[in-house]
Amino acid sequence: MVSKLLEVTDLETHFISDDATVKAVDNVSFYINNAETLGIVGESGCGKSVTSLSIMRLLKNTPGKIVGGEITFLDQNLLNLSEKEMRAVRGNQIAMIFQEPMTSLNPVYKIGRQIEEGIRLHLKLDKAAAKARALEMLELVGIPRAKDILNEYPYQLSGGMRQRVMIAMAMSCVPKLLIADEPTTALDVTIQAQILDLMRDLRKNSDTSILMITHDLGVVAEMCDRVIVMYAGQIVEEASVLELFENPQHPYTKGLINSIPKLGNYTERLDSIPGNVPTPENMPTGCRFAPRCSFVMKQCLSEAPMLKGVQENHSCRCWLSEVEKND
Repeated sequence: MVSKLLEVTDLETHFISDDATVKAVDNVSFYINNAETLGIVGESGCGKSVTSLSIMRLLKNTPGKIVGGEITFLDQNLLNLSEKEMRAVRGNQIAMIFQEPMTSLNPVYKIGRQIEEGIRLHLKLDKAAAKARALEMLELVGIPRAKDILNEYPYQLSGGMRQRVMIAMAMSCVPKLLIADEPTTALDVTIQAQILDLMRDLRKNSDTSILMITHDLGVVAEMCDRVIVMYAGQIVEEASVLELFENPQHPYTKGLINSIPKLGNYTERLDSIPGNVPTPENMPTGCRFAPRCSFVMKQCLSEAPMLKGVQENHSCRCWLSEVEKND
Protein backbone atom coordinates (compact mmCIF):
# COMPACT_ATOMS: atom_id res chain seq x y z
CA MET A 1 0.00 0.00 0.00
CA VAL A 2 1.43 3.40 -1.04
CA SER A 3 1.50 5.94 1.76
CA LYS A 4 2.64 9.56 1.91
CA LEU A 5 5.99 10.10 3.60
CA LEU A 6 5.96 13.89 3.22
CA GLU A 7 3.03 16.20 2.57
CA VAL A 8 3.43 19.94 2.07
CA THR A 9 0.13 21.83 2.30
CA ASP A 10 -0.41 25.50 1.33
CA LEU A 11 3.19 26.44 2.12
CA GLU A 12 3.83 30.18 2.27
CA THR A 13 7.41 31.38 2.72
CA HIS A 14 8.07 35.13 2.70
CA PHE A 15 11.26 37.17 2.87
CA ILE A 16 10.55 40.17 5.05
CA SER A 17 12.55 43.41 5.06
CA ASP A 18 11.95 47.00 6.12
CA ASP A 19 11.04 47.91 2.53
CA ALA A 20 8.90 45.02 1.34
CA THR A 21 7.59 41.50 1.87
CA VAL A 22 8.54 39.09 -0.90
CA LYS A 23 6.46 35.94 -1.44
CA ALA A 24 9.17 33.47 -2.47
CA VAL A 25 6.91 30.41 -2.07
CA ASP A 26 3.24 31.09 -2.65
CA ASN A 27 0.62 28.51 -1.61
CA VAL A 28 2.60 25.43 -2.65
CA SER A 29 1.20 21.94 -2.00
CA PHE A 30 2.61 18.53 -2.94
CA TYR A 31 3.38 15.11 -1.48
CA ILE A 32 6.01 12.38 -1.76
CA ASN A 33 5.13 8.71 -1.33
CA ASN A 34 7.36 6.12 0.29
CA ALA A 35 10.22 5.01 -2.01
CA GLU A 36 9.22 7.57 -4.66
CA THR A 37 11.28 10.17 -6.49
CA LEU A 38 9.57 13.52 -7.04
CA GLY A 39 11.20 16.11 -9.28
CA ILE A 40 10.85 19.88 -8.95
CA VAL A 41 11.91 21.76 -12.07
CA GLY A 42 12.00 25.40 -13.09
CA GLU A 43 14.33 28.27 -13.85
CA SER A 44 16.52 29.92 -11.24
CA GLY A 45 14.45 32.13 -8.94
CA CYS A 46 11.23 30.13 -9.16
CA GLY A 47 11.27 29.04 -5.49
CA LYS A 48 12.67 25.48 -5.72
CA SER A 49 15.51 25.88 -3.23
CA VAL A 50 13.46 28.00 -0.80
CA THR A 51 10.86 25.22 -0.76
CA SER A 52 13.52 22.68 0.23
CA LEU A 53 15.03 24.97 2.88
CA SER A 54 11.52 25.48 4.30
CA ILE A 55 11.06 21.72 4.63
CA MET A 56 14.39 21.48 6.47
CA ARG A 57 13.56 24.61 8.50
CA LEU A 58 16.90 26.18 7.63
CA LEU A 59 15.71 29.77 7.22
CA LYS A 60 16.36 30.78 10.82
CA ASN A 61 19.31 33.10 10.16
CA THR A 62 17.83 34.63 7.00
CA PRO A 63 15.04 37.16 6.35
CA GLY A 64 12.93 34.19 5.25
CA LYS A 65 9.97 33.09 7.35
CA ILE A 66 7.34 30.39 6.92
CA VAL A 67 4.10 32.31 7.43
CA GLY A 68 1.54 29.64 6.54
CA GLY A 69 0.86 26.02 5.71
CA GLU A 70 1.92 22.65 7.07
CA ILE A 71 4.84 20.31 6.41
CA THR A 72 3.85 16.82 7.55
CA PHE A 73 6.57 14.17 7.75
CA LEU A 74 5.83 10.74 9.22
CA ASP A 75 2.51 12.06 10.54
CA GLN A 76 4.03 15.00 12.44
CA ASN A 77 4.00 18.66 11.45
CA LEU A 78 7.65 19.73 11.25
CA LEU A 79 6.63 23.34 11.87
CA ASN A 80 5.50 22.39 15.39
CA LEU A 81 8.83 20.80 16.40
CA SER A 82 11.32 22.58 18.64
CA GLU A 83 14.77 23.30 17.22
CA LYS A 84 16.20 20.43 19.30
CA GLU A 85 13.59 18.03 17.93
CA MET A 86 14.25 19.27 14.39
CA ARG A 87 18.00 18.64 14.75
CA ALA A 88 17.20 14.99 15.45
CA VAL A 89 15.30 14.85 12.14
CA ARG A 90 17.89 16.63 9.99
CA GLY A 91 20.68 14.41 8.72
CA ASN A 92 18.99 11.32 10.11
CA GLN A 93 15.45 10.99 8.79
CA ILE A 94 15.73 13.85 6.26
CA ALA A 95 19.07 14.64 4.64
CA MET A 96 19.88 17.32 2.09
CA ILE A 97 22.48 17.71 -0.63
CA PHE A 98 23.01 21.46 -0.85
CA GLN A 99 23.54 23.36 -4.08
CA GLU A 100 26.65 25.23 -2.91
CA PRO A 101 29.07 22.83 -1.17
CA MET A 102 31.69 25.49 -0.41
CA THR A 103 29.23 27.45 1.73
CA SER A 104 27.77 24.30 3.31
CA LEU A 105 31.01 22.67 4.45
CA ASN A 106 32.77 24.13 7.49
CA PRO A 107 36.10 25.56 6.23
CA VAL A 108 37.97 25.01 9.51
CA TYR A 109 37.18 21.31 9.99
CA LYS A 110 38.66 18.40 8.09
CA ILE A 111 36.40 16.43 5.74
CA GLY A 112 36.52 13.30 7.89
CA ARG A 113 35.39 15.11 11.02
CA GLN A 114 32.44 16.69 9.23
CA ILE A 115 31.15 13.38 7.87
CA GLU A 116 31.83 11.44 11.07
CA GLU A 117 29.99 13.97 13.25
CA GLY A 118 26.58 13.13 11.77
CA ILE A 119 27.31 9.39 11.71
CA ARG A 120 28.25 9.33 15.40
CA LEU A 121 25.27 11.49 16.36
CA HIS A 122 22.57 9.61 14.44
CA LEU A 123 23.90 6.06 14.05
CA LYS A 124 25.46 5.95 17.56
CA LEU A 125 28.75 4.48 16.28
CA ASP A 126 32.08 4.80 18.06
CA LYS A 127 34.89 6.86 16.59
CA ALA A 128 36.60 4.01 14.71
CA ALA A 129 33.35 2.70 13.22
CA ALA A 130 32.28 6.22 12.22
CA LYS A 131 35.61 6.79 10.46
CA ALA A 132 35.26 3.47 8.62
CA ARG A 133 31.72 4.46 7.53
CA ALA A 134 32.94 7.88 6.35
CA LEU A 135 35.71 6.24 4.29
CA GLU A 136 33.21 3.79 2.80
CA MET A 137 30.89 6.62 1.74
CA LEU A 138 33.70 8.64 0.12
CA GLU A 139 34.71 5.57 -1.88
CA LEU A 140 31.07 4.97 -2.89
CA VAL A 141 30.77 8.45 -4.42
CA GLY A 142 33.90 7.87 -6.47
CA ILE A 143 36.44 10.02 -4.63
CA PRO A 144 40.02 8.90 -5.38
CA ARG A 145 42.49 8.48 -2.50
CA ALA A 146 39.53 8.68 -0.11
CA LYS A 147 41.66 7.88 2.94
CA ASP A 148 43.78 11.00 2.35
CA ILE A 149 40.72 13.17 1.68
CA LEU A 150 39.45 12.45 5.21
CA ASN A 151 42.37 14.52 6.52
CA GLU A 152 42.01 17.44 4.12
CA TYR A 153 40.06 20.71 4.36
CA PRO A 154 37.30 21.82 1.95
CA TYR A 155 39.49 24.51 0.34
CA GLN A 156 41.93 21.79 -0.77
CA LEU A 157 39.27 20.11 -2.94
CA SER A 158 37.80 21.06 -6.31
CA GLY A 159 34.13 22.05 -6.62
CA GLY A 160 33.18 18.62 -7.95
CA MET A 161 35.03 16.85 -5.12
CA ARG A 162 33.30 19.03 -2.51
CA GLN A 163 29.95 18.21 -4.10
CA ARG A 164 30.70 14.49 -3.80
CA VAL A 165 31.64 14.98 -0.15
CA MET A 166 28.24 16.61 0.43
CA ILE A 167 26.52 13.67 -1.27
CA ALA A 168 28.47 11.17 0.85
CA MET A 169 27.53 13.09 3.98
CA ALA A 170 23.83 13.20 3.08
CA MET A 171 23.64 9.50 2.25
CA SER A 172 25.76 8.23 5.16
CA CYS A 173 22.88 7.81 7.65
CA VAL A 174 20.48 6.22 5.10
CA PRO A 175 17.72 8.86 5.45
CA LYS A 176 14.03 8.20 4.83
CA LEU A 177 13.92 11.31 2.64
CA LEU A 178 16.82 12.68 0.62
CA ILE A 179 16.44 16.25 -0.68
CA ALA A 180 18.85 16.78 -3.56
CA ASP A 181 19.20 20.43 -4.64
CA GLU A 182 20.97 20.41 -8.02
CA PRO A 183 23.13 17.45 -6.87
CA THR A 184 25.04 16.98 -10.14
CA THR A 185 25.54 20.59 -11.29
CA ALA A 186 29.31 20.72 -10.68
CA LEU A 187 30.05 17.17 -11.86
CA ASP A 188 31.18 15.85 -15.23
CA VAL A 189 28.84 13.44 -17.03
CA THR A 190 30.67 10.29 -15.91
CA ILE A 191 30.51 11.18 -12.21
CA GLN A 192 26.95 12.47 -12.66
CA ALA A 193 25.83 9.05 -13.93
CA GLN A 194 27.62 7.38 -11.01
CA ILE A 195 25.91 9.63 -8.46
CA LEU A 196 22.47 9.09 -9.99
CA ASP A 197 23.08 5.33 -9.86
CA LEU A 198 24.00 5.64 -6.17
CA MET A 199 20.81 7.52 -5.44
CA ARG A 200 18.78 4.88 -7.29
CA ASP A 201 20.48 2.16 -5.23
CA LEU A 202 19.71 4.04 -2.02
CA ARG A 203 16.06 4.23 -2.99
CA LYS A 204 15.93 0.56 -4.04
CA ASN A 205 17.78 -0.92 -1.07
CA SER A 206 16.52 1.35 1.72
CA ASP A 207 13.12 2.55 0.42
CA THR A 208 14.45 6.11 0.61
CA SER A 209 12.25 8.75 -1.01
CA ILE A 210 13.99 11.46 -3.04
CA LEU A 211 13.02 15.07 -3.70
CA MET A 212 15.07 15.97 -6.77
CA ILE A 213 15.39 19.71 -7.38
CA THR A 214 16.90 20.49 -10.75
CA HIS A 215 16.70 22.51 -13.95
CA ASP A 216 17.90 19.48 -15.95
CA LEU A 217 14.93 17.76 -17.57
CA GLY A 218 17.22 14.92 -18.64
CA VAL A 219 17.86 14.06 -14.98
CA VAL A 220 14.12 14.30 -14.31
CA ALA A 221 13.31 11.88 -17.15
CA GLU A 222 15.91 9.42 -15.88
CA MET A 223 15.24 9.59 -12.14
CA CYS A 224 11.71 10.71 -11.29
CA ASP A 225 8.29 9.07 -10.97
CA ARG A 226 6.37 12.34 -10.78
CA VAL A 227 7.34 15.93 -11.46
CA ILE A 228 6.10 19.36 -10.49
CA VAL A 229 6.97 22.46 -12.51
CA MET A 230 7.41 25.70 -10.55
CA TYR A 231 7.31 29.24 -11.87
CA ALA A 232 7.52 32.49 -9.90
CA GLY A 233 6.91 30.81 -6.54
CA GLN A 234 3.94 28.69 -7.64
CA ILE A 235 3.34 25.21 -9.01
CA VAL A 236 2.12 25.57 -12.59
CA GLU A 237 1.93 21.88 -13.54
CA GLU A 238 2.09 18.47 -11.88
CA ALA A 239 1.99 15.03 -13.50
CA SER A 240 3.73 11.69 -13.79
CA VAL A 241 7.04 12.05 -15.60
CA LEU A 242 5.82 10.11 -18.66
CA GLU A 243 2.60 12.14 -18.86
CA LEU A 244 4.48 15.43 -18.52
CA PHE A 245 6.86 14.70 -21.40
CA GLU A 246 4.20 13.16 -23.64
CA ASN A 247 1.39 15.63 -22.93
CA PRO A 248 2.61 18.92 -21.37
CA GLN A 249 -0.27 21.32 -20.74
CA HIS A 250 1.25 24.57 -19.48
CA PRO A 251 2.99 26.84 -22.03
CA TYR A 252 5.94 27.19 -19.64
CA THR A 253 6.39 23.41 -19.47
CA LYS A 254 6.14 23.20 -23.25
CA GLY A 255 8.81 25.89 -23.53
CA LEU A 256 11.17 24.03 -21.19
CA ILE A 257 10.76 20.78 -23.13
CA ASN A 258 11.15 22.47 -26.53
CA SER A 259 14.40 24.11 -25.40
CA ILE A 260 16.10 20.71 -24.91
CA PRO A 261 18.60 19.98 -27.72
CA LYS A 262 17.62 16.87 -29.72
CA LEU A 263 20.09 14.47 -31.26
CA GLY A 264 19.90 14.38 -35.03
CA ASN A 265 18.01 17.67 -35.32
CA TYR A 266 20.39 20.29 -36.69
CA THR A 267 19.35 23.86 -36.01
CA GLU A 268 21.26 27.13 -35.92
CA ARG A 269 19.43 28.36 -32.81
CA LEU A 270 17.83 26.44 -29.97
CA ASP A 271 14.28 27.26 -28.94
CA SER A 272 14.05 29.54 -25.93
CA ILE A 273 11.42 31.19 -23.74
CA PRO A 274 11.48 34.99 -24.26
CA GLY A 275 11.85 37.32 -21.29
CA ASN A 276 12.83 36.57 -17.71
CA VAL A 277 11.24 35.22 -14.54
CA PRO A 278 9.56 38.17 -12.78
CA THR A 279 11.13 39.29 -9.53
CA PRO A 280 9.00 38.39 -6.47
CA GLU A 281 8.43 42.05 -5.61
CA ASN A 282 7.17 42.84 -9.14
CA MET A 283 4.74 40.05 -9.96
CA PRO A 284 2.45 40.75 -12.93
CA THR A 285 -1.31 40.96 -12.45
CA GLY A 286 -3.17 37.83 -13.51
CA CYS A 287 -1.13 34.87 -14.73
CA ARG A 288 2.51 35.24 -13.74
CA PHE A 289 3.71 33.68 -16.99
CA ALA A 290 1.51 35.92 -19.21
CA PRO A 291 4.25 38.46 -20.16
CA ARG A 292 6.33 35.60 -21.66
CA CYS A 293 3.54 33.44 -23.06
CA SER A 294 2.89 33.11 -26.80
CA PHE A 295 -0.68 31.88 -26.11
CA VAL A 296 -1.68 34.79 -23.86
CA MET A 297 -5.37 35.77 -23.81
CA LYS A 298 -7.11 38.84 -22.41
CA GLN A 299 -8.23 36.89 -19.35
CA CYS A 300 -4.61 35.94 -18.55
CA LEU A 301 -3.66 39.60 -18.01
CA SER A 302 -6.29 40.29 -15.35
CA GLU A 303 -7.21 37.00 -13.63
CA ALA A 304 -4.85 34.58 -11.90
CA PRO A 305 -5.61 30.94 -12.84
CA MET A 306 -5.92 28.22 -10.19
CA LEU A 307 -4.08 24.89 -10.22
CA LYS A 308 -6.76 22.49 -11.49
CA GLY A 309 -6.90 18.91 -12.71
CA VAL A 310 -6.94 18.61 -16.50
CA GLN A 311 -7.16 14.82 -16.31
CA GLU A 312 -6.48 12.10 -13.74
CA ASN A 313 -3.28 12.79 -11.77
CA HIS A 314 -2.42 15.76 -14.00
CA SER A 315 -2.90 19.36 -12.84
CA CYS A 316 -2.19 22.66 -14.58
CA ARG A 317 -2.41 26.38 -13.72
CA CYS A 318 -3.49 27.86 -17.05
CA TRP A 319 -6.61 29.44 -18.55
CA LEU A 320 -5.80 27.88 -21.93
CA SER A 321 -6.03 24.34 -20.56
CA GLU A 322 -9.47 25.15 -19.15
CA VAL A 323 -10.63 26.55 -22.53
CA GLU A 324 -9.39 23.41 -24.31
CA LYS A 325 -11.00 21.20 -21.67
CA ASN A 326 -14.41 22.87 -22.24
CA ASP A 327 -14.20 22.74 -26.06
